[in-house]
Amino acid sequence: MKPRLPSEAFAQLFLEARTHNGWRDEPAPDALLEEAVEIAKWGPTSANCSPLRIVFVRSGEAKARLAPALAPGNLDKTMAAPATAILGYDIEFYEKLPRLFPAADARSWFAGNPDLIEETAFRNGTLQAAYLILALRALGLDTGPMSGFDKAVVDREFFPDGKTKSNFLVNIGYGDPARLHPRGPRLSFEEMARII
Repeated sequence: MKPRLPSEAFAQLFLEARTHNGWRDEPAPDALLEEAVEIAKWGPTSANCSPLRIVFVRSGEAKARLAPALAPGNLDKTMAAPATAILGYDIEFYEKLPRLFPAADARSWFAGNPDLIEETAFRNGTLQAAYLILALRALGLDTGPMSGFDKAVVDREFFPDGKTKSNFLVNIGYGDPARLHPRGPRLSFEEMARII
């Protein structure tokens, strides 16, 4: 049996972690962004399909390209964040399945089936994006996941080949606790789950 993680780990990953809206003037090191991706990629996806694609927006030029797509309420906090991850999903993920899932001819499950491709890419890309948030938190970074952007503009600007679709954005850095909103409540076990 594996040991339970220490309570400090649960606090950092879940219980005390917050969605940040303000950022300290401190960079999010490239090495930590790369390490988070290397950690997150090991989370499970169906048939190891691994559709997550990420663009880390850091430079002033890249931020200027992202700005027109942002909802007004997301503009200032995104421009101030040391990095913003555009989390997308590859709708041609199945082309890599012969390498990623050699146990079966998984590519044939998807080729020519656009509905299954979209559903699988979106679901598993979202799963991988959640793993990335947890990996970033585990490495001591704070995150601010958000929607509130024009996906068509982002896709045109950052995924122009049309093979990747944006899902959501995550601001990344070292959060300013003074800028946090009061923490919202969560549903009880009985409201969200049952054991049968």
